[in-house]
Amino acid sequence: MTESKENKNKEEHVEELSEEEQEELLKKFDAESNTRRLTGIAAGIVFVLLISFSLFQLYTGAFGQYTAYIQRTVHLGFALTLIFMLFPAKKSTVRNSIPWYDMILILLAIIVCGYWPLYYDTLVQHIGTISTTQLIIGGIAILLVLEAARRAVGLPITIIATCFLLYAYFGPHMPGMFAHRGLTLHQLVDSMFFTTEGILGTPLQVSSTYIFLFLLFGAFLVQTGVGNYFNDLAITIAGKRVGGPAKVAIFSSALQGTISGSSVANTVTTGSYTIPMMKRLGYHKNFAGAVEAAASTGGQIMPPIMGAAAFLMIEFAGVSYWNIAKAALIPALLYFTGIWIMTHFEAKRLGLLGLPAEQIPKVKVVLKKIHLLIPILVIIVLLFKGFSIERTALFGILSTIIVSLFLKETRINFAKFLEALTSGARTALGVAAATACAGIIVGVVTKTGLGLKMGNSLVSIAGNISTNVQMQLLLTLVFTMITSLILGMGSPTTANYIITSTIALPAILALNDMLPVAIPVLAGHMFVFYFGIVADITPPVALAAFAATGISGGNPIKTGVNASKLAIAAFIIPYMFVLQPELLMIDTTFFEIVLILATAIAGMIAIGAGMIGYWYTKLNWIFRIISLVGGLMLMYPGLYTDIGGIVIFAFMLITQFISNRNQSKGEPPAQLAGS
Repeated sequence: MTESKENKNKEEHVEELSEEEQEELLKKFDAESNTRRLTGIAAGIVFVLLISFSLFQLYTGAFGQYTAYIQRTVHLGFALTLIFMLFPAKKSTVRNSIPWYDMILILLAIIVCGYWPLYYDTLVQHIGTISTTQLIIGGIAILLVLEAARRAVGLPITIIATCFLLYAYFGPHMPGMFAHRGLTLHQLVDSMFFTTEGILGTPLQVSSTYIFLFLLFGAFLVQTGVGNYFNDLAITIAGKRVGGPAKVAIFSSALQGTISGSSVANTVTTGSYTIPMMKRLGYHKNFAGAVEAAASTGGQIMPPIMGAAAFLMIEFAGVSYWNIAKAALIPALLYFTGIWIMTHFEAKRLGLLGLPAEQIPKVKVVLKKIHLLIPILVIIVLLFKGFSIERTALFGILSTIIVSLFLKETRINFAKFLEALTSGARTALGVAAATACAGIIVGVVTKTGLGLKMGNSLVSIAGNISTNVQMQLLLTLVFTMITSLILGMGSPTTANYIITSTIALPAILALNDMLPVAIPVLAGHMFVFYFGIVADITPPVALAAFAATGISGGNPIKTGVNASKLAIAAFIIPYMFVLQPELLMIDTTFFEIVLILATAIAGMIAIGAGMIGYWYTKLNWIFRIISLVGGLMLMYPGLYTDIGGIVIFAFMLITQFISNRNQSKGEPPAQLAGS
């Protein structure tokens, strides 16, 4: 009976998805992919607008930006116009033409965003006071941004932004410490659209400069076929190893994260071939989907691009891009190491081997296209040398075009050049809508001081539970984690970082006056960034896990639970780098980094064995608990915890080695786990 079930599971959903099926799956779970398929004149207009959008950004990136208001409103104007042309009001009403009501919204978007460039001199002379006409213009701008975000990003961020607007207006009626003077309608509209503290604020500024150019860089990389090359490289390196397809998924997703800005998109594109491979090998469908979802989500924390949120962190945290990428490196490597370890133990538990030799690409064939990695190296070198981000992105695009010429199959011809310009602009639409909408949230927080109030309230709750400063810190981190997970549900990378860093981060930084050693600002930003990201695999929303089940045929909640288990490092590492900032390579030495890495990796091995229930042999529940405790002690910074963790690790290693040696070689592998 069990064997027939296993065979049935292996037979189900093992075919790789076609491009059309991938597109349908993306439309279902990724709001940014749910676009109309326009034909005729409308399609031609969209094509021209997308090309113009990219050319405008390339021009200002190369020759200098316009003034802040003009640069951002032109960027927003392109985005809003294209969103109302491409994104339907409802998923169920996708059509190949633009309805009359969207024609009205397009016209309004052009009028509203054209208002600043046309009347720039008049507006800058009267900042702080707005006329009735400007009140109407600003009010329409707010409504257009909310609707565009709902269509291109999703409902969660729109609801949050709307609640913040209501909070700003009804401030005097708020309870307790959350009450404030409130903003009049004129003041609210003025701050949201006629200053750089709202819609036209820092998030949109980053979108209209850094983010767009790097998304365009990713689009040009895709045209060289680098995505398929990453897959082949991953199979060559990891395919023969125990449980090969799962490790291919991990390696490939880490590489795809350098060019992808979406956990869901990464899951669908990479998972369309890794999940069927995992199932054919013998992994359960819920586990196979979880591996891909967890690995693809990790792509958002993998330098150098990190889901585009790193560019926002430059402005929000006030540190250089190189320092952010450097700080993210070790935590990202630990994250993927943790998933790798657990998939290895699961494969050993099930007796799964690697891929057969005929499915592994020839090394010579893979090395033939190694030049496709040069643009990524160019990006890293230029950032290290201190080049501006705009210049770095432009040189990255230029180097991509040059290296593509080496081989006929990678060459970017004129048609591919235009395709890169249009696909890069399409990808930027969701980011522009998200950052404009998030600007509303940031603007309200700035005007009302809500972030500080939220931070003080979380610290106060922690203080009521314990008077010990260290315990208050841990409790505040836990509360901040929960807040970040909730706020990050259903939001893309850029939006959830803006929201969590604005609302949840102040709680961590509010503790600095009480601590003997202050928490670095960057550590706080990375903490909320991590937990905003893992919301993509945390039930009940878990968009990446849900997308994976569209390929695996598994249960969404069970897949999400498994993905959360595999990504356990993401729930532990942020606490580590807040308590021990050396993990982010902040004020540390090479020896300290090596020591931290050694204990952290040993801790991940013990935790992985405890989570899976297997090391050299199957673990009973007592040894699983012992293994988890030892792993957590090794992960927690401190001399005594490290010593205790090493003792437990050595005990587990010795007992498992002896048990494995004494175990009968003919014993069959454990049953497939249902979840």
